Amino acid sequence: MKLSARNVLKGRITKVNHGAVESEIVIELSPGVEIVSTITKASAEGMKLKPGDTAHAIIKASNVIIGVD
Repeated sequence: MKLSARNVLKGRITKVNHGAVESEIVIELSPGVEIVSTITKASAEGMKLKPGDTAHAIIKASNVIIGVD
């Protein structure tokens, strides 16, 4: 897999929650560290995503916003 994105985080899928149109995918990057993505249900089903699978979270963004109280 070749990508232009620099932020590619490999992990294991822990949860797949299908909604009517979208699916929420939870990937554990390391113990206690998770990232969540919402993708179309059609994409999740087409990729046959399920808990236990290895997957990559690919982040392509021009801005990262940080806030503090």
